[in-house]
Amino acid sequence: MTTCYLYAGQGAQKAGMGRDLYENSETFRRVFDCADPGFDLHEVCFEDPDGKLSKTQYTQPALLAMEAGITEILRRAGLFPDYVAGLSLGEYAALEAADVLTASKAITMTAFRGRAMARASEGIACGMTAVLALDEGALQACCGMASDAGKVYICNYNCLGQLVISGQKSAVDKASALALKAGARRCIPLAVSGPFHTPLMKPAGEDLRRYFERVTFREPKSIVLYNCLGGENREGVPVPDLLVRQVQSPVYMEQILENLFRQGVTEFVEIGPGKTLTGFVKKTARAMGIEDGSFTTWNLDSFESTEKYLDSLKAVLKGEQ
Repeated sequence: MTTCYLYAGQGAQKAGMGRDLYENSETFRRVFDCADPGFDLHEVCFEDPDGKLSKTQYTQPALLAMEAGITEILRRAGLFPDYVAGLSLGEYAALEAADVLTASKAITMTAFRGRAMARASEGIACGMTAVLALDEGALQACCGMASDAGKVYICNYNCLGQLVISGQKSAVDKASALALKAGARRCIPLAVSGPFHTPLMKPAGEDLRRYFERVTFREPKSIVLYNCLGGENREGVPVPDLLVRQVQSPVYMEQILENLFRQGVTEFVEIGPGKTLTGFVKKTARAMGIEDGSFTTWNLDSFESTEKYLDSLKAVLKGEQ
């Protein structure tokens, strides 16, 4: 069995996330409390006062702490993934899972990243919209025709039939209207606080570049697939350079999932709130003609689901004895 851990990104967060894990797992508590992101993680994650959890500077370290905590539970059980990948912020959790970063360092780093992205977004009336059932070429044309209203770019290639555009709201709205005329099935506005994964995030990228000069990145113990590459880092580009590029470049999740299937991954474990990435996995499999029964998916977002996954593995091992 070849396993990949997939880590949820910004947008998956929800009030109360991680509370049951914190209450029931000492391992999770140690990770969750190992760093100071500059605010009370417990309050933000478990109670979400004033909607803070939806703000970038709070969302990122909060999600990272939860995801790293679940990873550590798996690690303590002797489980290590063959491959790791994450959606945007989730890439940092993937690097933590691959032992490139410690949990403490990753939480602190994403707190900085969240603040840098929030600063880069200041003064920009931004928008982000998921465009369904329109091919890339047609959507690129719509973005080009909308450029007189501002800057708009394709920022996420999630799976077949789902692209995301982001940029200045006026241009995003115009490109969305043009996409519907061009045959898109739906255009779904997303709640975001910045034009993420577009060139408008260049100031955040420069802030991260300076920050990374003080950070040591270790060699990965699992194979990492990177957002801005759509696959493995075969050219040996320094990880900090990839992370600088990531914040201001499109996320190629569809290509990542295609590569994982081609590498023979048969078990996908989504770590973090929700089932968004699991949905992408299943859609990608269908597009590639891969039968549902040839791979398994898991969603670990609670103490119960994590324990259920561990119990399933114990049952498999017992059956092999």
